[in-house]
Amino acid sequence: MTTRLLVLAVASTALCACTQGQKGRTELKTEMDTVSYAIGADIGGNFRMNKLEGINVDALRDGLRDGLDSSLAMDEETMGAVVQGYMQRMQEEMRAEEERKGEENLAKGRAFLATNAERKQVKTTASGLQYEVIAEGKGAMPTVDDQVRVHYTGTLIDGTEFDSSVGRGQPAVFGVGQVIPGWVEGLQLMSEGAKYKFYIPSDLAYGPGGAPGGAIPPNSTLIFDVELLEVIK
Repeated sequence: MTTRLLVLAVASTALCACTQGQKGRTELKTEMDTVSYAIGADIGGNFRMNKLEGINVDALRDGLRDGLDSSLAMDEETMGAVVQGYMQRMQEEMRAEEERKGEENLAKGRAFLATNAERKQVKTTASGLQYEVIAEGKGAMPTVDDQVRVHYTGTLIDGTEFDSSVGRGQPAVFGVGQVIPGWVEGLQLMSEGAKYKFYIPSDLAYGPGGAPGGAIPPNSTLIFDVELLEVIK
């Protein structure tokens, strides 16, 4: 969020905050009353989700009134610097928290894989990929240049499901060389009709960045149930 947008968001929130010193709730009598409330509720919800805490309602009210009256207590350059400094600090705190969670996920993943490797059904490759044969196939085996049609379900080690072609009811088709390294290696161990379970270390998955959208946190070890339906040469 840019400095200008954050200032606008704070000012919009103040539309509702200005009434908090009054008794009861503001009656929504006109269209603009309703629009004002909707804007405030939406931005307030965004602040809550982004953990923007400690907002001083009185200061918000004064800032809105001063802005409307063009009688600001500080110049625009100072306000911009204040907001920019706050945003930078918040971003640094978020990065630090992500790094902490990433280190925690990495440790949990390593512990899980170490225990999992002791199971006799599980095989571990030189790269660290672990796999378990649920059912062997009898068809062709893909190469890195082939496309495949597969059904799969992906979960985190705590059982949280983040993606499933089975759930969508539609097999996925993609190039073997176009997916994460754990899949690239694992698919080439399979033949058509096979069902495997992959246990993929984070360095063979999405690493410290996690997956876009946040469905897969940083440094997550992943588990996939995979059925190779067809090799498309």
